[in-house]
Amino acid sequence: MVKAVVGANWGDEGKGKITDTLSDQADVVIRFQGGANAGHTIVNDYGKFALHTMPSGVFHQNIMNIIGNGVAFDITKFMKELSEITSKGVPAPQIMISDRVQVMMPYHVLFDTLEEARLAGKSFGSTKSGIAPFYSDKYSKIGWQINEFFQDDAAIKEKIARVAEIKDVLLVNLYHSDPIDQEALFNQIVEWREQVKPYIGNVALYLDKAIKEGKTILLEGQLGTMKDPDHGIYPMVTSSSPLAAYGAIGAGIPPYEIKQVVTVSKAYSSAVGAGAFVSELFGDEAEELRRRGGDGGEYGATTGRPRRVGWYDCVASKYGCRLQGTTDVAFTVLDVLGYLDEIPVCVGYDIDGEVTTEFPVTHLLDKAKPVYKTLPGWKCEIRGIKKYEDLPEKCRNYIEFIEEQIGYPITMVSNGPARSDIIYRESKLSK
Repeated sequence: MVKAVVGANWGDEGKGKITDTLSDQADVVIRFQGGANAGHTIVNDYGKFALHTMPSGVFHQNIMNIIGNGVAFDITKFMKELSEITSKGVPAPQIMISDRVQVMMPYHVLFDTLEEARLAGKSFGSTKSGIAPFYSDKYSKIGWQINEFFQDDAAIKEKIARVAEIKDVLLVNLYHSDPIDQEALFNQIVEWREQVKPYIGNVALYLDKAIKEGKTILLEGQLGTMKDPDHGIYPMVTSSSPLAAYGAIGAGIPPYEIKQVVTVSKAYSSAVGAGAFVSELFGDEAEELRRRGGDGGEYGATTGRPRRVGWYDCVASKYGCRLQGTTDVAFTVLDVLGYLDEIPVCVGYDIDGEVTTEFPVTHLLDKAKPVYKTLPGWKCEIRGIKKYEDLPEKCRNYIEFIEEQIGYPITMVSNGPARSDIIYRESKLSK
């Protein structure tokens, strides 16, 4: 059975923990898109980890962890992460890297950084991880599939020269920077291919066999629906699709094999990066929520920069769940809200005097004002509670109100950072 764990919103929903938890019943965990521009924070018996390239199953020795072909694969960060987790006592994980994955090159990161600086105040809020230039090259057919590193050296040098001819025009004339050092780039490729050689495999073939053997496969998404380049808050989006449907492409499996889509949504809203965010909070109210949020506060796992925070957005979440094809909602960081007397929930958008509950296109979204319904807070600590019926009544009311608004079953509730801080519940909306 293939299950997908994806985000309903702007990313940062807590997917890493949910994937790590569901990994107990999994045989394979696979990253199917994105790169090191976003991270998953996981707290377990080994400590606290921020994973950027590794699948979240690396803490389970019985699991095959796969880097799928849809990933923007940063080899340097991958090797660093592998070293970091094993140095903290985590046994060496099983890892397979698709022989069709494309590689993040040093000049991708350089171009990302130079372009954000050039755009200045009109930038896209990039993490400067090279993601947009990487995917641009992939679809311009001048990217590097990892199997190309294992050609003869003459073929590699010929391609480097061909790519540099294009890139140097921009580097020198637009950015007033140095051209690509072709010899250094070749040496880097040689070093990389030795590092990754033991892990390269035919992932699509491996997954085909695993599916036929009835194994449980988890597709691990990065970011969320709002960052999808087609269905998100374009142009303030990422460059690969974080939708569960793309998991079939980014992993190399048939689409009909994805049987369960666990869509993760926070009990309040948060986002890293620029773009429309209707229920955003500012000032002291935002700082208080940010400080209390997550495990150690709402700061990006990759960038460390403060996340934008806001009240729960039912309009965005309903849309996000619909686009993901949600079968189950995992509702996270509910424990954070225990300090509030009242909790506003965004139930509609006011656009030019008309209220809608359907998520609009970006230029209308920019004009939207939140319409709130305020619910009473439960004013107590809920960490440690294991059964849904043991949660305070006002806390259950909050969950059930949001479930009714978004129209998708909330079957998992996270009430703390640890793997054990999960409450499973039966939903009236479950099929």
